[in-house]
Amino acid sequence: MYQMFHKREDGHEDSIWSVAWARSEKDNSENIITGGVDDLVKSWNWRDDFLDYRATLKGHQLGVVSVTINAAGTVAASSSLDSTIKLWDLDSSKQIKSIDAGPVDCWTVAFSPDGQYIGSGSHSGKINLFGIESGKLEQSLDTRGKFIMSIAYSPDGHYIACGGIDGIVCIFDLATGKLLHTLEGHAMPIRSLTFSPDSQLLTTCSDDTSIKIYDVQHANLIGTLSGHGSYVLCVDFCPDNTHFATSSSDRKVKVWDAGMRRCVHTFTEHNDQVWGVAYNENGSKLVSVSDDKSVVIYECPI
Repeated sequence: MYQMFHKREDGHEDSIWSVAWARSEKDNSENIITGGVDDLVKSWNWRDDFLDYRATLKGHQLGVVSVTINAAGTVAASSSLDSTIKLWDLDSSKQIKSIDAGPVDCWTVAFSPDGQYIGSGSHSGKINLFGIESGKLEQSLDTRGKFIMSIAYSPDGHYIACGGIDGIVCIFDLATGKLLHTLEGHAMPIRSLTFSPDSQLLTTCSDDTSIKIYDVQHANLIGTLSGHGSYVLCVDFCPDNTHFATSSSDRKVKVWDAGMRRCVHTFTEHNDQVWGVAYNENGSKLVSVSDDKSVVIYECPI
């Protein structure tokens, strides 16, 4: 059954804007990373059904807007309003590298599935791909659009998608760097998007309060979902390939059945807008973070 499992009040000193969850291949521990308006990245362990604080990762000069963890669960990346991307070793809690992403060009970050690159959206409408080893800009993919607010790699490594402040979604072929599809389904900024684990679907969410599901190969819109009462801020696909979760300014977290295209559960544990939501490795747990400074863990049936 769906239920709240654990709640950590005052996880940060200010609003929490981002969260990521991954299992480490090194020691099989479950790592959660949060980023906040307090300029901090915090590292947590989920163990024995308890959220255990590990470390505070300091270095950003302004609010942390996006965090992500590589597939191996060993390195985290964070992006900030200070225009830098920082890489962190999750074992030692030390900063590995700081990447200058250019003036104001650092809103969202995502690791490539092979862990070799970190992708970031930019105000100029380009997806910038930085080498993890080099720390340098290796490639730019031009959407010819506006400020990119969200990006996601497909798990199979074939595609990268981005969502813009103008409501446009672009999907690129990573092998060729060519723009494959431009999707114009949303009327307002796209805060978050995510591929299904089998890379066949792309789910997007927007300030227009809607969630859309696209067939990636054919770029067909196969569903528009409604149910949130305000901006939909984050979406994450469940590893079971059949469900996804969303969070919203309406203070709610919702779980959806992708095939039936309907909401199957609504969580109401936050008392302010919910900026981030993420599943654990097997989809049995879900974490959310909010302007109310709390970190909430939920149990999900699998």
